[in-house]
Amino acid sequence: MSATTTDAAGEAPDTTASVHGSPARPGRFLARAAGGAAGLTVIAALLGLVRDQAVARLFGASHDSDAFLIAWTVPEMAATLLIEDGMALLLVPAFSLALTRRAAGGHVTDPVRALVADTLPRLFAALACAGALLVLGAPWAVAVLAPGLDDPRLAVDCTRLTAVTVLTFGVTGYFSAALRAHGRFLAPAGVYIAYNIGIIAVTLVLHSVWGVRAAAAGVAFGSLLMILTLLPAFVRLLPRRGPVRRRGERSALLGATVLAPVVLFVVSRQSQVLVERFLASSLPDGAISHLNYAQKVAQLPMVLSMMICTVTFPVVARAMASGDREGARRRVERDLALAGTVVLLGTATVLGCAPQIVEVLFQRGAFDAADTAATAGVMRVYALGLLGHTLVGALCRPYFSAGRPTWYPLGAMSAGLLVTTGAGMALAGPFGVDGIAAANAVGISTAALLMLLGLRGRAVPVRTGAVALSLLRPAAAAAVAAGAAGLATDLVSGPLAGLAAGCLAVLAAFLLTALALRAPEAVHLLALVRRRFSHGR
Repeated sequence: MSATTTDAAGEAPDTTASVHGSPARPGRFLARAAGGAAGLTVIAALLGLVRDQAVARLFGASHDSDAFLIAWTVPEMAATLLIEDGMALLLVPAFSLALTRRAAGGHVTDPVRALVADTLPRLFAALACAGALLVLGAPWAVAVLAPGLDDPRLAVDCTRLTAVTVLTFGVTGYFSAALRAHGRFLAPAGVYIAYNIGIIAVTLVLHSVWGVRAAAAGVAFGSLLMILTLLPAFVRLLPRRGPVRRRGERSALLGATVLAPVVLFVVSRQSQVLVERFLASSLPDGAISHLNYAQKVAQLPMVLSMMICTVTFPVVARAMASGDREGARRRVERDLALAGTVVLLGTATVLGCAPQIVEVLFQRGAFDAADTAATAGVMRVYALGLLGHTLVGALCRPYFSAGRPTWYPLGAMSAGLLVTTGAGMALAGPFGVDGIAAANAVGISTAALLMLLGLRGRAVPVRTGAVALSLLRPAAAAAVAAGAAGLATDLVSGPLAGLAAGCLAVLAAFLLTALALRAPEAVHLLALVRRRFSHGR
């Protein structure tokens, strides 16, 4: 067998063009892009923890924090629908097609400019109207989200403040999708840094005057900073001048047949959170807060793992646009294996070190030891569904990469949501917040399995057995690593020292077990990290 040059993931380079259109060394470009975006994501995640620490210290797990977190549902839904998933799934393929048409030439109007002219004004108007309706209908929205809340007035006030994110997140998501399709990943990855800085600043400055409403006002202010972060880079993408489109010439429009499946899929995915808060609103005060703090920390490994798929999604979309289904298959299978390995490493850390993580991050001020114990328990249950969450996020991209309507992901996600709802109703009574978290894990894992099984015949022809095998070995390594971390934390006194010992034990046990099981994904991950650091030096 002849030797082949390997990319940063340890695989032969794709034959598909890189995001910039150059076939040369796409693996190195993707590794550098993923590394840079992951670095900014880590900074944003740390600032997110500071934000959550500020809210926890000032308001604890109480009626006030529950009211804010009910209002927080609006930006959570908006972020998923308008920044991360919905807008990206719609617009990255659309911009990829426009870029392919631009490269082919022969158009009176630049296809990218035409796409923006046809879609951005309409989107802005629609989102502005939706945000205004939410401000007016805030009392009804809170009644639907948390019917068990004794006094909804504070939650209504906070919801009206966070309603601005319906517009600002939509504009941010549009700019982000355009930049990612052009191969610009750093600016979109940095928007959450600006967002969290805005929330932290306004909360600390105004909490003594407005109480928890200051945190909601910070959400609105931070979302405006997101737009300002992206605006200069977005403007530079567009040609400064161009001829007016001739009558009869159309750009690549986003039709309702493509729009509806994506929007409904994303809404059904985010509805997992709605179900949780609906069920938790009838539990004692603080239940919603415990779920929120646990979920935010537990999902950090998922956020990092999804950077791989975010960076490579334009590559898959370009491959599908040019008819290279084999190149798309190789890219998707590689992404699933690497993303699964990263999130399983994080899962082991959460399972082994949850009490120490929560105590170090949150136990101060109004957040006491009882809150730490409750949050850590929920976090460990949530961790069981992290692989499912990652797979759903990764698998939806190839389904929608061709820019054609497909309803199967919505069906799979709806089935998972039904499982979450049914299990949550059955488990919330006897097990409280732990039962709600368990329902989330079972429901999202069901959706992930259905999406994996259905992908082969509907979009990218991935090999289901190969994907399952690539995930089985790191899953076994994660189980061993979690046990090693639990032993390590028991041997060390003090939360910070215990956390450090647990993390070192997880890393050592995971890598050694993965190598012993001959898991190639662990080798590829090490190569990716080593090459990234070598490039940095």
